[in-house]
Amino acid sequence: MNAAGRIREATAGDVPKAYALIRELAEYERALDQVNIGEDTLLQDGFGPNPAYGLLVVEPADRDEVVGVALHYEKYSTWNGRCLFLEDLVVTEDERGRGYGKLLFQAVAAEAVRRGCAYMQWQVLDWNTPAIEFYKSLDSEVSSEWLNGRLEGEALRALAQGS
Repeated sequence: MNAAGRIREATAGDVPKAYALIRELAEYERALDQVNIGEDTLLQDGFGPNPAYGLLVVEPADRDEVVGVALHYEKYSTWNGRCLFLEDLVVTEDERGRGYGKLLFQAVAAEAVRRGCAYMQWQVLDWNTPAIEFYKSLDSEVSSEWLNGRLEGEALRALAQGS
């Protein structure tokens, strides 16, 4: 289904709704306990003097209400150059299936092209079949070839101190 919606760059005033949607996604992904930042950090990191991410929002054409967000940031590949990484794409549950996710995904793709990125990248949980099918329906590749590494918390600090 094609949605009649508006995509726009988020403003600082959109952060509370964006944060609520991020938590909604985390709950769906069975990882709500892993959301370790609050609205204040999201606001500072995205709308401070050196923004760490970009945030797009989608609103239905018939009302001024944010129903979905796409949070992205640039990274670099030594093999391919610039990449736009899509950290989160979420549409609130009662608005799913109306095409808002596709509008957001297209807008992130357009941002990647505008920035001269060679590709865009994202992660999807291997059990999230609806999301996998969504991405595949847009001619994207979903691969299980690469594993993710992570170092955090005390282990990160210990390594940084040479321990």
